[in-house]
Amino acid sequence: MPHNFERFKLQPFLINGLEQDGITLPTEIQERIIPSVLKGEDVIGRSKTGTGKTLAFMLPLLSKLDPEKTETQVIITAPTRELAGQLYDVLTTYSAQSPAPITTQLIVGGTDRLRMIDKVKQQPHVIVGTPGRILDMMREYAIQPATVQSFVVDEADQMLDMGFLEDVDTIASLMDEDLQMLVFSATLPEKLQPFLKKYLNQPKHVDVQPKVTSPQNMTHWLISDRDRDRTEALLKVTQTLNPFLAIVFVNTKENADHVYKAMLDEGLNVDCIHGDIPPRNRKKVLKKLENAEVQYVVATDLVARGIDIKGISHIINYEIPKELEYYIHRAGRTARAGWEGLVITVYGRDDEQAIKKLEEQQIAFTYKEIKQGEWRTIEKRQRPIEPKSEYMNAKAKAILNRKEKVKPGYKKKKKQEADKQIQRNKRIKKRK
Repeated sequence: MPHNFERFKLQPFLINGLEQDGITLPTEIQERIIPSVLKGEDVIGRSKTGTGKTLAFMLPLLSKLDPEKTETQVIITAPTRELAGQLYDVLTTYSAQSPAPITTQLIVGGTDRLRMIDKVKQQPHVIVGTPGRILDMMREYAIQPATVQSFVVDEADQMLDMGFLEDVDTIASLMDEDLQMLVFSATLPEKLQPFLKKYLNQPKHVDVQPKVTSPQNMTHWLISDRDRDRTEALLKVTQTLNPFLAIVFVNTKENADHVYKAMLDEGLNVDCIHGDIPPRNRKKVLKKLENAEVQYVVATDLVARGIDIKGISHIINYEIPKELEYYIHRAGRTARAGWEGLVITVYGRDDEQAIKKLEEQQIAFTYKEIKQGEWRTIEKRQRPIEPKSEYMNAKAKAILNRKEKVKPGYKKKKKQEADKQIQRNKRIKKRK
């Protein structure tokens, strides 16, 4: 039976590499993108994590490459060192199968700059890296942009979010006009459109989205913080779990450090990864994840996109992400390759609207509470009651929304304090 990838007329060494990895059937995005890349067309690919996007551009670019020419022909950019490293691993796995040597180079920050300049001056056929360091190499005249035939921008919306799009724009402007541009992104925000219109020539649009947002073997639970310290709610959750590997997602680096310390103080087997962690330490954390040496990892959305960590059994959202798309990316880290996955989200009073929007995206939430160390399903949402009054103002609401450590009768005291503020507002209004 012929190999399904053979009909694309890819180089034989790539077919052999796919067979060694046990890959015989192309995914939808590979079916639709590989022929366009081989023809030299520009492509805009919109897809979520896990669709096979990396091979969709890597295979045809390697197939088109001319190893006889000692010049850089392909540049692939990624927003983070970790994602660039992952792309580079795929690149070296398949390029190593080539009978004629294909030279490659990873270019990221946190490495010896002068040594890197020397390596890049040897004109590797394919370069993978982060935008800032690639642009730096171009300004040092180590990379010759005129020889580059194909330029890949991976996770373009994250490039935009992290402020790297300006560097990507400058890199593209230094290359020839007949450059092939391949842009991949989970979302296509309005602010990305000027860049796409500026550089892509009649691109082929490929939109591959899963038919259901959440796999059948993934469960979504919500647990209320009950207006208490959210970290207490999180630690209560961890007392009921024994995960193979759980990622605890937070929205900021500051929260990551705070949650990591709190979990460490509880004696949990936990590590932490975010943008301010030095590259060497981040590599150590990722190595621990690969070797299943850690049970919990506190992370920002740095690891929600693109980085493939196997064996994640639980996702815990310490807070709902401000960009709701990231909820899907976070959840997508689990329930892979036949595993079951549980996504537990701690929510507060201000998250109701976000939860409603996620439910509209076919996320089926189950409301839960922990009683005597056991999970119980709540039939109805237990929302805090807010006094209705025309004299309610921001100060009164702030009293009710205030999160503090639990004390006897704290809810009643907060309600009394808010009522006093409302009466004060009433007297002020009457005097006026």
